[in-house]
Amino acid sequence: MPGPPWSHQRLRNRGFRLTLPRQAVLNIFNQNPRHLTAEEVFFLVHRNYPGIGLATVYRTLNLLTQMRLIHKFNFGDGRNRYELASKFKKKYHHLVCVQCGKIIDYDSPTEKEADSIKEIEKELVNKYKFKINSYQIHFYGICKDCQNKQGGE
Repeated sequence: MPGPPWSHQRLRNRGFRLTLPRQAVLNIFNQNPRHLTAEEVFFLVHRNYPGIGLATVYRTLNLLTQMRLIHKFNFGDGRNRYELASKFKKKYHHLVCVQCGKIIDYDSPTEKEADSIKEIEKELVNKYKFKINSYQIHFYGICKDCQNKQGGE
């Protein structure tokens, strides 16, 4: 099944067609919940559609990012990563391992953590008179697997 229906409608509402490359890229994100690089998306698309080139994948990723159908993240390693946007999710938290590059979605903070984040958001709104629509928080460190590897050396 190609992309979530709301993404198809968003494309059509803005005058874009659901072309084969767009559908193929959306399918990849539906099938792979992890954060993918453009090259990973290309290789996964290329398996089923060898006629779709890397440049087309890059253009498609850029369009889908501009339309907020996918989100683009840079975790400081020089490679952009993408994930399928949620119609409802506006806040993104990630735990990023600086050793192996593993990225963990952190999307269910405890009540205390959520309250702290809300308080920071409220302070920023009041201090700068800035309406916040969405945000990203990235925590960098060492994942459990890498910690265990270090401990076993």
